[in-house]
This record gives sequence, structure tokens and C-alpha cells, in this order.
Amino acid sequence: MTILEINDLKKLAQKRVPKMFFDYADSGSLTESTYRANESDFEEIKLRQRVAVDMSNRTLATKLIGQNVSMPMAIAPTGSTGMQYPDGEILAAQAAEEAGIPYTLSTMSICSLEDVAAATTKPLWFQLYVMKDRDFNKRLIERAKAAGCSALVLTLDLQILAQRHKDHRNGLKAPPDMNLKTLLQLAARPGWCLRMMGTKRHQFGNIFGHVENVTDLSSLSDWSAAQFDETLNWNDIEWIKEQWGGPLILKGILDPDDAKLAVKTGADALIVSNHGGRQLDGAPSTISQLPTILDATQGEIEVHLDGGIRTGVDIFRAKALGAQGVYIGRPYLYGLGAMGKPGVATAIEILRNELDVTMALCGERDINNVGKHNLLSSL
Repeated sequence: MTILEINDLKKLAQKRVPKMFFDYADSGSLTESTYRANESDFEEIKLRQRVAVDMSNRTLATKLIGQNVSMPMAIAPTGSTGMQYPDGEILAAQAAEEAGIPYTLSTMSICSLEDVAAATTKPLWFQLYVMKDRDFNKRLIERAKAAGCSALVLTLDLQILAQRHKDHRNGLKAPPDMNLKTLLQLAARPGWCLRMMGTKRHQFGNIFGHVENVTDLSSLSDWSAAQFDETLNWNDIEWIKEQWGGPLILKGILDPDDAKLAVKTGADALIVSNHGGRQLDGAPSTISQLPTILDATQGEIEVHLDGGIRTGVDIFRAKALGAQGVYIGRPYLYGLGAMGKPGVATAIEILRNELDVTMALCGERDINNVGKHNLLSSL
């Protein structure tokens, strides 16, 4: 199969990853209207084509929170990545490192912080969920510091888990329901099963072995389900800042009033995000909200964006509207599920090449010069 675009990786991953795990990565909440809008709303943004402009010596290099990156993109935190492909977080982090972009490890990763840090040479970013067990959060932050992480990404939009119909229908739990339906899903992907037998990492590595009385997948599932803190509020961010002491990024901002509150926390950046359409169904797309967030923050905080990025053209659109950078989740997961580490590298390079060509055809040579002047219209 010739791999030309992210959708090619998606089709291949769907053939190679058990349905319950592929659907986990590829689903939104309830009707999935926000998930779809994240992608489709990019198409409304039209670009200015320019001609007879010197396109030589182009560069995509820029900075995110003051850190050098080879292009304005990072890998988003995604839970259970190691179930798309064995040791998935390690492989994806290595691919990102080789590509010169940040990799953000999820709290709910299969490979632990220590595993991923030991397998890479450049600093990771780490994503934190706030749990009711604040001692666990404190220990997790200390582990992130010990692992040399260079940024903490605090997720604010998962105090309550929204329903994702596909997960319920597929019997996806920790551990999964072992019935005829799920067994058939696994049997249909023998290559995946054989690869999974070759790794010892099948559980949530940042939690298992670090919480008292969590000794197996069932007890881990019970603990996790009870731990997301519904009381999380803006006052808690100061405590997290004090514990962390380094660059802080706030993830899950979709409303301009929340963006103004994010500025007041003194965080280094915010991510315009609706959790990939996996939380509030009926919420607006992230790209449609980006201009209002930028207006609300007035340059007082770095603004990033995730959700719906499927092409390098989308990255250019977000950059032209004013985002400092973007995060990809599903594109790299498709690559991982399709081909492991080479698939992640392929996804990154597809997006890099598409972004480079788009920038050139819009008459720009430096990604840092891209702006609203490159657009015909915006949302």
C-alpha cells in the first residue's frame, strides 16, 4: 500500500489494530458532532496563493514555550497509546525526538515516565490529570521532574468522563470484557496479538505499582474511575505550579472567559482544545474558537491548538490565524497502529512536507512570518 496521506495510515491501522482499541483512538463522545467539526471547519479557511516569489531556503523551525522545534508541532498526550502498538509511547517518543518535535506523555500511558525517559535523550513533556489523591499527583510531578521533563501539560477538561458509545459497544474496559465479541476482535488481529506477547507493558505504567492496593487491572480500573477530581478549579493551578516549578501549559481552553482566567494563572501557554471531540458533544471546533481566544488573551500567553489537524495545510491555517503551534493526536496514533515507530515518523514527515509545500505556494519562506495576510478569509 502506498502511503501518501494521513488517511492512508488510518486505513492501515484499522486493518491491524483490534477494533476496540482502534475505535478508542478514533471516536468522539455521543453523536461525535464536535469530533467531525474539528476536521471539517478547517476547510472553510481559504489561503492566498502567491506566485513569482523566491521560495528557496525555506525553514519551518520555530519555538514553543521558548524551546526550539523543527516545525510548529508537538505530539499530543493520548491515553493507552501502548495498546495501539506494543511499547507505543516509547516508539512514538523516539520518532518525535528524531523529528525534532516535543512528545507529550499522558498520565494514562501504558509505558511509564521512567521507561520513556530511559529510551530517549531529549526532554519529554508530561501531561497531568488532577486526581483526588493529591499525594499521588505530587509524587507524579516529582517523577516528571526526576525524568527531566521540560514542560508540564495540565489537562482541565476531564473532571467528568463523557460517554463514548463505541467504547461501550466494544466492551472496552481495563481489563476488557472477555466475551465472544472481544475475543473475536483480538483473533481477527493475530499480528497485533503476537507483538503484544513480546512486551511486558500492558498496564498503566504511571499508576500501577505507584498506588497502594492497586495490584491488578481490576483494582487499577476501580481506582482510576474514582480518582478524576470533580472539584478541580482555578485555585488548584497555583498549587500545581508550586509543585512543578517549570514551564506550564494549560490544556482544554475553548472559551474566551476561560482564556482570560488562564492568563491570570501565569501559565506559559494554553492549548485551545475540546479533548479531540471526546468530551462535550456540541461544543465548537477548536479552529473556530482560535480567533476569539487570541483576542481575549492579547498576546499575554502563548496560544497553541489541537483537534482536527489532518494535513500540513491545516497546520498552516492554524499558524496563519495566530496559533504558535499545534498538537497531533490521531494522525500519529494511526501511524503507530499501522507500522509502529516508522509509521509515526511517516505521519510526521507527511505533515512536514505538506506544510512546507503549502507555505511555499503561499509565498512564504519562514514559518515565523506566516500570518493573517496569508488568508483570504477566516472563520
